[in-house]
Amino acid sequence: MNFERINEKLEILADAAKYDVSCSSSGSNRKNKNNGLGDSSGMGICHSYTEDGRCVSLLKILLTNHCIFDCAYCVTRRSNDIKRAAFKVQEVVDLTINFYRRNYIEGLFLSSGIFKSPDHTMERLIRVAKKLREEENFNGYIHLKSIPGASDELMYEAGLYADRLSVNIEVPTVSGLKLLAPEKKHEDFTKPMEKVKNEIIQFKEDRKLIRSTPKYAPAGQSTQMIVGATGESDRDIMYSAHYYYKKYNMKRVYYSGYVPVAVDPRLPAITSQVPMLRENRLYQTDWLLRFYGFDVRELLNTNHPNLDLDIDPKLSWALRNQHLFPININTADKSMLARVPGLGMRSVFKILQARKYRKLNWEHLKAIGVALNRAKYFIVCDSRLWEKKDLTAEQIKSKIIKTSSSKFRKDYSTQLNLFDHAS
Repeated sequence: MNFERINEKLEILADAAKYDVSCSSSGSNRKNKNNGLGDSSGMGICHSYTEDGRCVSLLKILLTNHCIFDCAYCVTRRSNDIKRAAFKVQEVVDLTINFYRRNYIEGLFLSSGIFKSPDHTMERLIRVAKKLREEENFNGYIHLKSIPGASDELMYEAGLYADRLSVNIEVPTVSGLKLLAPEKKHEDFTKPMEKVKNEIIQFKEDRKLIRSTPKYAPAGQSTQMIVGATGESDRDIMYSAHYYYKKYNMKRVYYSGYVPVAVDPRLPAITSQVPMLRENRLYQTDWLLRFYGFDVRELLNTNHPNLDLDIDPKLSWALRNQHLFPININTADKSMLARVPGLGMRSVFKILQARKYRKLNWEHLKAIGVALNRAKYFIVCDSRLWEKKDLTAEQIKSKIIKTSSSKFRKDYSTQLNLFDHAS
């Protein structure tokens, strides 16, 4: 093995893979068996955190950065003058095993540029996973990218060896895809999604009858959208995300702030800032939809097509719906408690338990961990004091911002300019 050449390939193809953020092992429970290598159960991937607080990582690379397509937003596009490289199948297998044995990684995230054809590329990705499972007895986490346009037969085989599959939709709308990637068709992305969804459903049905049915993509499937490459509003992005969650049973939709990689009149200027704050607000909105019982139309609609950058989406919604507040913390139901700014779901469950035994006051709420700097304007409790008084929404917003801190605070002005440009 030419170690210098392997190291050069690794440098090129690991750097190219950094633009893909859709890596998480949540939901996989593949156990170590037959004295094999690795165990993906309970593990997160890509320097994410498990439920017990452990930080874990994976080898995240492209099989190759050669690509037959010329998508404007992509660093590996055909017309880009960059160093090209390609791993052999066995090289990826060897790297994964060697890195795992040195305790550098606990799994593999493998994507690729599309070379020759979607099926040819997908077949090589599958060969890597199959070799790891069957020849190396590797039971760690494997996340494979589903190549848009790959056949149903290959998508089925991929799910037998991978813990998670993902097709990155990349551009949130069909019109945006036509603008930035005119060689691709929207159905090339959705067809593999549909196949994976149906196979997961079929596996669950078969497993009820035959316990030994081979697992199929036990961690489900995910996708990713680029934020800020085209003129989509936050409403466009989140309505698309909501559609993919419902239509294809997505485990996660990831949002990736566009990193300027090319001078192109269709794209933001090469000097543009990465819209990290906007990306963060989209993730917060996604969380509210999945875990807090919000409907996407409550948070984003014709009258409110974009998220506020200076406050989180739950606070923004509460300020627009002041007629629903204050709520009584000792009598409100779970769904309404979840809508109070400053109340996370853990706090909601603690409140529901604690109020079985006594009426709660401000001190009790503080002890529970409620963020009272926000919540106090929207609730009443076993106390005569109530913070809202006759404050307007703008006054409440101003007071909360003054008592809040954010790592994104310094980016507000530049992000607002970018946001206006993208809208």
